[in-house]
Amino acid sequence: MERRQLGRSGLRVSALSFGAMTLGESQGFMKGVTSTEAEARRVLDRALDAGIDTVDTANVYSEGRSEELLGRWLEGKRDRVTLATKCRFPTSGLGADVAPHEQGLSRKAILRACEASLRRLRTDHLDLYQVHMQDRSVPIEETLEALTDLVRAGKVLYVGCSNYAGYRLVESLWAADRRHLVPYASIQMQWSLVAREGERELVPAARHFGLGILAWSPLGRGFLSGKYRRGMQPPAGSRLSAWLDTWKSIDTEHNWRVLDAVEGVARRLGTTPSAVSLAWLLGRPGLSTVIVGARTLEQLEENLAALRLALPPEDVAELDRVSAPDWGYPQAFIGAREPW
Repeated sequence: MERRQLGRSGLRVSALSFGAMTLGESQGFMKGVTSTEAEARRVLDRALDAGIDTVDTANVYSEGRSEELLGRWLEGKRDRVTLATKCRFPTSGLGADVAPHEQGLSRKAILRACEASLRRLRTDHLDLYQVHMQDRSVPIEETLEALTDLVRAGKVLYVGCSNYAGYRLVESLWAADRRHLVPYASIQMQWSLVAREGERELVPAARHFGLGILAWSPLGRGFLSGKYRRGMQPPAGSRLSAWLDTWKSIDTEHNWRVLDAVEGVARRLGTTPSAVSLAWLLGRPGLSTVIVGARTLEQLEENLAALRLALPPEDVAELDRVSAPDWGYPQAFIGAREPW
């Protein structure tokens, strides 16, 4: 397993990370698409055996049960794993009626969330603590000061952000530099052949300022696995069969053309659409790790196949071309004259 540096930080992560969003029975937005505890343990053990030593979770996943399951699984293995989790959303789930400081990025909310995650994960420190989404209701200085205090207390080693706008990311880095606070070492963002919008601002900013990039939903919520078919409803038991609003946004002619190209490359190379899609993403400049969320051993093995796949340059060029979104202004204007 290749180890990559997380941006300019000293933290190294496996090229594939294990995404724990599907761990633990959920009554919230992941209801019906999570793993049983027994299956989760089998998948986690196989992932670690295969060299995936970076695990990403969040307090909100399965209403805290993802962290609890990981805490039990990590007993005797903690030193072998780079552990990342997140705060921002309430542990009781998205849309839940909660007290003000059970969510958000205020000082009180961050410190409370971190202590609760440490208890659930049965550890005394987090390797990477990420804010799950920006919070414009709180001054960025307050958020960074709370994260800096956690680093200085030894409870957190590195901090990162996720789901940030480009301007908010740069504002955060500027505030950290100006106030002598711990800066973000990484950004976690949605990135795949059917979600390349982050390449407009976030990827160039991350590369320029030396942040590592963790890519989530690298298969477009499973769309790029090839199990979906044009003109048909998502198969029963799939994630998109439970998320029909998301399916409507993915079921577009552009995305079907992308999938056609992915499947064509897979046939030529004798591999799977999943492996092709992940291999393309692993080759993106600035990418530190791809977060894969396998629910079963079969899905995990398909994902691992990407590590053994070298895409020919002509196939990469074809995938780049067919998946390119409408960049819009000013990127399209700039891109006609120089790389942005």
